Amino acid sequence: MTSSTMENPFVQQVRASAGRLVWLGVAFALIGIVALVYPMVSTLAVALFVGWLLVIAGVVAVYTAFAINAARPSFGLLLFGLLCIGAGAYMLARPVAGEVVITLILGMLFMLQGASEMAFAFELRPASGWTWILLSALASIVLSLAILVGWPATSLITLGILIGINFLSSGVTYLALGLAAKRGPGA
Repeated sequence: MTSSTMENPFVQQVRASAGRLVWLGVAFALIGIVALVYPMVSTLAVALFVGWLLVIAGVVAVYTAFAINAARPSFGLLLFGLLCIGAGAYMLARPVAGEVVITLILGMLFMLQGASEMAFAFELRPASGWTWILLSALASIVLSLAILVGWPATSLITLGILIGINFLSSGVTYLALGLAAKRGPGA
């Protein structure tokens, strides 16, 4: 039997998607570089983006609450929609407060990302490129700890820097994995 016939089906799927992984890596790396060059703008952009998402989601929820039963709107959905609109409007009016909350949530998300990438790395092992995923997992965990230990002081500029580093490390990781998958087994 050749090594490719004994290869894990998941690894075969990764190998088949090598080109997409390379493009994903390039896109993530470019986003990371832009975020690192403009960290305060990146932080503000994240807060404003989340604020607008909440307002839009709230409007859709309120509309749906009335569309379900025009005579008597769904109370739970109506309440959810109004809370989303309120939270989004607050974040748009006070983006710095939104940055503080988002920084805390991002710290927790980076920890979860690191854990999931670590599981992904060990699932890929011993395929070529698995160590890159492991390194990205460790970087995400370190970034998470940097956010959570210094919170809330890390909220203004560090959020943009950490987002940039995370996108850059993920971009390099997926680029390396895609290139390794293109080369084939044992590369």
